Amino acid sequence: MKGIWNNSEVKELFSVVEDYKEKNKSLKLAFKSHAEKYGRKPNSVRNYYYHEVDNLKLDEKRLEKLGINLNRHSKSSISYFSKDEEKKLMEEVDNMVKKGVSVRKACLTLSGGDVNQMLRYQNKYRNYLAKNKKNEAKNVKNKEIIPNNVITFRKTSKTLTDGEVQSLFMGLVRLVKKNALEESEQAFKNKLSEANDMLRKALSKLSSKERDEGKLKEEIVKLKSENSRLLDMNLQLKCDKAGLLRKKLEEKGNI
Repeated sequence: MKGIWNNSEVKELFSVVEDYKEKNKSLKLAFKSHAEKYGRKPNSVRNYYYHEVDNLKLDEKRLEKLGINLNRHSKSSISYFSKDEEKKLMEEVDNMVKKGVSVRKACLTLSGGDVNQMLRYQNKYRNYLAKNKKNEAKNVKNKEIIPNNVITFRKTSKTLTDGEVQSLFMGLVRLVKKNALEESEQAFKNKLSEANDMLRKALSKLSSKERDEGKLKEEIVKLKSENSRLLDMNLQLKCDKAGLLRKKLEEKGNI
């Protein structure tokens, strides 16, 4: 059953914890790894581990039977930072982070390689950053923030003077004139564009007619030449026919 811990699983759990400690890994990951393998919850594994550490201190026979070295599984007692300790720790971690060292590496260095102490430093530093960030956000929220692109005006009376009304009216008149001029210019440009299009189309048609007229003149010249040639041929045929007729008459002695 999942709720029952047999000796082999207990030995494996303690072995996994030792392995993670040697590799400077978080015990939280060790509990999670064991929980996934045996279908348990990580918090349940963690609670059982620390409870078993206390039990084994009082049960030497079972401790000997399991072959566990409790020196490698001592429970760390909770100790709190003093104001000076906290300030010094934050300054040291900040200085190392500014030099490009990760928070985890900085805390591990300051802990002298002690993973549990490293996690304690790391959690403290991250809580410190989160607290500062929260305070900064609160301060910003309490301040009146004015965007750079917003022009602030000094407060004036609710009524406008005659000069202000006149100035406002003249400004509106200039604006209306400007808009009317821009609209007129645009209308003129549109009409000019339409006229240019019509002119291009007319020139295109005229050019086409001129080409057709040129072709027609060429055809007329060809026809005249052909007609002249045919007239010459007809005249030649008549001459040839007359010559043949004269020759026949001579042969008959009529001439």
